[in-house]
Amino acid sequence: MTAAVAVALLQACSGNKSTSGSDSSTVKTDSSVTKAKTDSATALPDTAFAAKAAVGGMAEVALGKMAAAKGTDKQVKDFGNMMVMDHGKANAELMSIAKTKNITLPAGLDAEHQAKSDSLSKLSGTAFDKAYVQTMIEGHQKTLALMQSEASGGKDTELKAFAAKTAPVVQMHLEHIQKIQGSLK
Repeated sequence: MTAAVAVALLQACSGNKSTSGSDSSTVKTDSSVTKAKTDSATALPDTAFAAKAAVGGMAEVALGKMAAAKGTDKQVKDFGNMMVMDHGKANAELMSIAKTKNITLPAGLDAEHQAKSDSLSKLSGTAFDKAYVQTMIEGHQKTLALMQSEASGGKDTELKAFAAKTAPVVQMHLEHIQKIQGSLK
């Protein structure tokens, strides 16, 4: 999952404003509708990328905070803190790009990420650590694919550059969490 629950972005995105005008396109996400001003029909996929990346980033931050608080393994806690810091920065950068392009990003998690957060919040101890690690692996695999797809096929140069810059960080996170998984008892 783009297990990217980012409280920082959630706070930054509070107040889901939408653009108006005859050239608005709508991208439906599970629990929110994102409107974006578009100059051509090809901008919609970039808008969809931005919405997915934003939700994933929010998820990473939120789950990272949960791991830092609830994790029992030091590596899990440290990884959670890294998620808050790294995805918080990426979320702020994406928010800035979206603002210049009149893209309104989702203000909260979609149903999939909210369900994962709710599920993890009910766990504790080693069960939490293992479930969190698995969630991070799945999320970072999806996020990496999303970033690589945008970096190679996106139309918007700023979003492509963001994805190309973010993909190696996500790859590093994936490798790190896979090592943690191997060391958990």
